[in-house]
Amino acid sequence: MSAARPRPVPPERRLVVWCPDWPVVAARAAAGMPGVPGQAADAAAVFAANRVVACSPAARRSGIGPGMRRREAQARCPELAVFAEDTDTEARLFESVASAVEDLVVGVEVVRPGLVAVPVDRATAYFGGELPLAERLVDHVAARAGVECQVGVADGLFAATLAAYRGAFVGAGAGAEFLAPLPVTELNQPGAERSELVELLRRLGLRTLGAFAALAERDVLSRFGRAGLVAHRLARGRDERPPLRRTPPPELALTESFDPPLDRVDTAAFTARTLATRFHTGLASRGLACTRLGIYATTENGEELGRVWRCAEPLTADGVADRVRWQFEGWLRAASGRPTAGVDRLRLVPEELVAGRSLQLGLWPGGGSAEHTPESDRAARALVHVQGLLGPEGAVTAVLDGGRGPGERVRPVPWGERRTPAEGHDAPWPGRVPAPSPATVHDPRGPARVVTDDGTAVEITARNEVTGAPALVAVGDDPPRRVLGWSGPWVVQARWWAPEHTGVHARVQVVLEGRDDAVAAFLLRWDAECDPAWSVEGTYD
Repeated sequence: MSAARPRPVPPERRLVVWCPDWPVVAARAAAGMPGVPGQAADAAAVFAANRVVACSPAARRSGIGPGMRRREAQARCPELAVFAEDTDTEARLFESVASAVEDLVVGVEVVRPGLVAVPVDRATAYFGGELPLAERLVDHVAARAGVECQVGVADGLFAATLAAYRGAFVGAGAGAEFLAPLPVTELNQPGAERSELVELLRRLGLRTLGAFAALAERDVLSRFGRAGLVAHRLARGRDERPPLRRTPPPELALTESFDPPLDRVDTAAFTARTLATRFHTGLASRGLACTRLGIYATTENGEELGRVWRCAEPLTADGVADRVRWQFEGWLRAASGRPTAGVDRLRLVPEELVAGRSLQLGLWPGGGSAEHTPESDRAARALVHVQGLLGPEGAVTAVLDGGRGPGERVRPVPWGERRTPAEGHDAPWPGRVPAPSPATVHDPRGPARVVTDDGTAVEITARNEVTGAPALVAVGDDPPRRVLGWSGPWVVQARWWAPEHTGVHARVQVVLEGRDDAVAAFLLRWDAECDPAWSVEGTYD
């Protein structure tokens, strides 16, 4: 007689509070614009990498939606208010919403700025049901935080989140039925990064969550791997991971005292990176990673502060640092409820753990799929130590950003901060020098002299053309060398509204005769306002 298979444990019933278009709400508040997108007639949108991240209802009525390019959005709505994505500001301002929810319900978990989740079993007994609790929350958040929100209730975080988007209350045990007709694109929630999986499912004809859930778990695992299996669990109305059955041991928590206390956001941000690295290293050494992070602080006056952050994926060291920094900004810059003294004690607690194999890291942040190794851990600790001695700018990595010249395109980013290109980095950038870039960029630039065969100095005309073909180039104090080949010019009109040639510069690539049959290649720059006009900006190896 075979033993009966254990029945799956149902997901915990959760209530999710969602603030629609939160990036727009936060951007408008930071800019001092009155009202919120749900009430104001003004069209507004938040952009990242020149694409819409979020937009107001007025913008949507003009045909603007997520993923649309900025130029197209502004063409559809010329009066569109444009904001750049700022996750730090979004997280800081969302603290007022999380605090308002916490006034009524304990166990608040910030899923991401704009979305919080709470367990409802005990709260519903106190408030007389799920609907009265939801009504109280909506009214209280509007009164205290000044923003509108929607509430959804269902079994499990994923179903409750989708219910909040629709203002729905899903009965116990009815999560799979609620999810079945929804499009499979709902799997691609912020932070989950399932766009490739969703696109593959659509190409296979699986266009609803119900169609995906109907597949056998074994087939899903063999075809889509672990990421597909997690998504399959969600589509079936289950939790992303099986319920946690044990409490993480207390030695995995990290406690730090500060003297003097932390009362400035910049100091707290720097400290957050150091603590995050230590916290993550301690977990990684035991083969673990954190998916729910508790951040608890005590002030000089004995005030107790605390918040739990839930994450779709296991937290990296950078992810821990981001959430600690966001939480400190929320506490120290809160319009109301701000602590009366600096923080003198901080405790990071892994509220939920998963196996560390779920997480793969590279040495450099955002560095692709390089595996997490002890060597990369030691390098990261060394860089954090350098920052401790020299300050945040003492250890930096490079980000390839927007710009026309090679020196303009490289932006140093302090170690531990997010390495994301600035808005507009992928713009056309007229006058940009084509690849390859010079191996060495000179700062300051050295002088050069460029002449034609008859010794006439080469210049750039108002029609963006050279006055003659470069024949000889003298670099610095070296004697002139013959030009074997050249290309350009790439002209930049830095101030097109100014008088002729004011603010104009151009670049030319040249290959020169070298010594001992070797050749040398340079990137030369011509500036209308400089003397000498020509200089060496880069050297090609």
